[in-house]
Amino acid sequence: MEVVYFAGGCLWGVQAFIKTLPGVTFTEAGRANGAGNTLESEYDGYAECVKTEFDPGVVSLERLMEYFFEIIDPYSLNQQGNDVGEKYRTGVYSENPEHLIEAKAFINKRNDCDRIAVEVLPLTNYVRSAEEHQDRLNRYPDDYCHIPTEMLTKYKFQGER
Repeated sequence: MEVVYFAGGCLWGVQAFIKTLPGVTFTEAGRANGAGNTLESEYDGYAECVKTEFDPGVVSLERLMEYFFEIIDPYSLNQQGNDVGEKYRTGVYSENPEHLIEAKAFINKRNDCDRIAVEVLPLTNYVRSAEEHQDRLNRYPDDYCHIPTEMLTKYKFQGER
């Protein structure tokens, strides 16, 4: 299994979407690349993200990037839907340098690569979100989410699940 971290605005919807994808074996709501390493500092420069464990024998990082780009506005800086601020920036983070090379290649091969605001950076730190944020849309499906509802179930019954 391999791990990559996707930041795509409010983490509730991102987690709800990613966990349904073929080849994804585990997700966890959290914060990436901020200051401090405690829940109390979770908004101190952090990006809301979803830790994503996947089986590269089932799904490639490139394919995960394609899925990810279906639910984000890749041109928007520090905003997705009504969520505005640095913590809602878009990004792909990893401790694996190969993942960063693949993510950058995915973006660079697009015709609109010069307009894309998705950061691709090494993971410098990660804080797991509080339990109340884990799989939140499963418990509270009517909570606000910038991702259209139909996208949250688009891949639900495909793949291994």
